[in-house]
Parts: sequence; structure tokens; C-alpha cells
Amino acid sequence: MLLINTGLKLRNIIEELTTSPIRKIANSAIDNKDVIPLWFGETDIITPSFISDSMKLALDNGHTFYTTNHGVPELVETLSQYSSNLHKKNITHDRIMITAAGMNALMMSAEALINPNDKVICITPVWPNFMRCIEIMGGKIIEIPLILSEISNTWSLNMDDIKNNIANVKGIYINSPNNPTGWMMDTKEQLEILEICRKNNVWIIADEVYERVVYDRKVAPSFLDIADENDLLLVINSFSKSWAMTGWRLGWMTIPRNTLALFEKLNEFNIASPAAPVQHAGITAIKEGEDFIKEMINKLSYSRNIAIKYLSSFSKVTLPEPTAAFYTFFKVDGVSNSEEFCMNTLLKTNVGLAPGTSFGQGGKNWVRICYAKSPELLEEAFNKLKPILD
Repeated sequence: MLLINTGLKLRNIIEELTTSPIRKIANSAIDNKDVIPLWFGETDIITPSFISDSMKLALDNGHTFYTTNHGVPELVETLSQYSSNLHKKNITHDRIMITAAGMNALMMSAEALINPNDKVICITPVWPNFMRCIEIMGGKIIEIPLILSEISNTWSLNMDDIKNNIANVKGIYINSPNNPTGWMMDTKEQLEILEICRKNNVWIIADEVYERVVYDRKVAPSFLDIADENDLLLVINSFSKSWAMTGWRLGWMTIPRNTLALFEKLNEFNIASPAAPVQHAGITAIKEGEDFIKEMINKLSYSRNIAIKYLSSFSKVTLPEPTAAFYTFFKVDGVSNSEEFCMNTLLKTNVGLAPGTSFGQGGKNWVRICYAKSPELLEEAFNKLKPILD
């Protein structure tokens, strides 16, 4: 934990926020060009030129001013049509809120919902940032880990624990497709979660930023497929993963009817609105980006097969096979401190890994790899890791 000079009189919860173990490891070698960086959740694919060119054009056309808190109207309408077509539901423009990537949307979700001491169920393992948002707002986290079947070696929700806790919480946070496990909810599970949340007046915060990073269908199952427009549901999405735009910081939320004015206020007091030229590039990404997504998924599928082939062959590794997103999350025999293991592995092999402790309780002997890299780089990385993992 990073302790700050308390003489500055910052809020205690801010001083006590847990530093990301991934960042600690990455920062120790971030400038080392010899390191193979498999720690962060992004591809090595540069944003396609048709998107970059559209932003240049937006700048040339003078789109350099504030936009409305809601977002550029053409982007809002484009996302309304895109989401409606993708999920076969009429998702109207007043349910789309433009944000500065998924992280901004998650923070605004916490600001909108969480009072001090409110409890929120978080399904773990999971990218930890929303849990920190809960803490910033003074809320309390109830971690409910996924169950790993010893028979099928696959992940599933612990519905018994969810039902036992659901009556006492403000919301439930579910990331599917999931970072770090590659697990993906099915529609049956989503229907069950939706029904118990309706009965208990509990919000669902559905982080669906990987909905297009799937290998056996066009789009992952979504709560938007089954929910009504007035359900207590916030769906978080982002341009970062599907269109290789991690550095652009553009995303959106799908919100219930009649809540737009609230989220416009929150956007005003957070960022006002995402950068205007970036929003115009987002329009182009949606309208012209389907071929790019297909090409990217083909590349990721090939890389996924490489990762599974190597990790499945290593004697110290237990690998539940990922079905979506672009990660493998695996257990390493003999490891009791994954942060220490990843740091030592970095020093020995120049391969950067993410420790399982980053993603919630129970990750002390688990490790995440982001396989969204070139086949050549992955082959080199796994050959370096073989003496450690086999």
C-alpha cells in the first residue's frame, strides 16, 4: 500500500487505495525494450488508419470545441442504431451516454449509485478498477468468486452465494466476457441474475467492453438482449478493445429510460464531455469498422490457440480454457505469492506477466497473460517461460 503524507489531509480512503500490482511490476521495467509485455490488457494492433484519418479530418473541420454533456448527436444516434441492431432491441438515443472510455463510465456508475456503506457484489476474478470506484465512494465490496469445476475445468457463477447476499446489496457488478479469465456468461445465467435483481430492487452494473471479442459468434450474450428499458441496469462499453483504441479514451453507457439528465450532470462535473474530434472518430469506427473487427478476431483466435497450446503443455500449469476476451488465467503449482512470482519471472525471463492478486481474493497462485500479441512475440515469450512453468 502506498502511504501518503497525512499532513496533506487527503481523504483516508484515497490514501488507503490499493496500488495495482500490475502497475508496480510494469513500472519496474516499462522502459526496457527487451521486455515482452504481456501484462496490460491491450492488443499490439495500431488503431486503423481510417479511424485516425477521420479524427484528422474532424480537427481540420474545426471540431475543437465543447460538445454537449450527452455527446456529439451523430455519435449518440450511431451508437443507438448499432446497439439496436446488435442486440435486436430498440435502444433509443436517450439511453446512450457518451463517456471518456469505460473507466469514466464505471466511475460515474459508482457516483450515481453508491452511498457510504452501500454494499456491492463483485464477481471475481475481475479487473479491479470498479472495486476501487466502490471504495472511493465509501461503499463496501462483497466478493463472490466464480466457481472452477474440477470436472470440466470451466468457470461458472456461484448462484447460491449470490442469492444469499443479494437482498442486502445496492448492486451487482459482472464483467462478461471476463478479464482476466476469458469466461463468458450465457443467456440462462443472465436471465437468472436479472430476475433475482428485479425481485430485490438491485442494480446490475454489466461491464461488457469485450462483447465483440468472441470467437464462436458475432457478439457475446448481453443483458441488453433480455432487459427492459426501465430495468435497474447500466451497461458499460468502450471503443478500446473492439476498435484498438485504448489510448483514445472513448466509450459509452446504456442507461435506463428517464435517467439521462442525471448522467449528463455527472458528465458535466467529471469531464464535461469526451474530446470532440475523438467522438467524430468514434462515428467512423462504428460505421466502417466491422471488417476491421473480423480481421482482428481472426488474429486473436490464432494467438489464443498458441497460448492454449503452450500453457496446456506446461506441467506446472492448470489452465481453464478461455472462450472470449484476450487473456489466459492459469494456476501455477508451487506458487503462493503471484506478485512475487511475476516479479521474479520478469527478472529471469524479461517476460511481463500480471499477478492474480490484482483481480481479487484467491489469486495468490494465479497469473494472467494478455495474448493479444503477434504470434512471433508469443512464441518467443512462451519459450522463455518454459523453464519456469514446466
